[in-house]
Amino acid sequence: MKITVKARRSEGWWAVEIPEVDGAFTQAKRLDQVSAHAADAVAVLEGISPDQIEVEAVDYDLGDPAMTRDIGEAKKLSRDAQRAAENASTAMRAVVRKLRERGLSVRDVGTILQISPQRVSQLENRATTDNQGRRS
Repeated sequence: MKITVKARRSEGWWAVEIPEVDGAFTQAKRLDQVSAHAADAVAVLEGISPDQIEVEAVDYDLGDPAMTRDIGEAKKLSRDAQRAAENASTAMRAVVRKLRERGLSVRDVGTILQISPQRVSQLENRATTDNQGRRS
């Protein structure tokens, strides 16, 4: 059985509602406990094992729309930064490979890219591994 959970902050606790099951309410002290408590509550009401319940999503409400927006924005910026870091890593591996193919030393490549020679070697090894994986 798949369920979604709505958790609302209430006087130091999380008040938990499961909309798919009439009368399914519980509470948890911490957010990381919400899914297990919700599954237990549904299991009791439906007469099934908690293992048969899959919590698809936990929607939480802090009771502060401005905070909810701030959280959403911070999470979006974090995802964007992760994508940018992945793109930068891919670009660095490609540049290291090209510079090394031109015969530049590991130290020279490091100086150009402002990274340590050890990092150049790591990127070069990763680029080689990536290219071998594409050929297979």
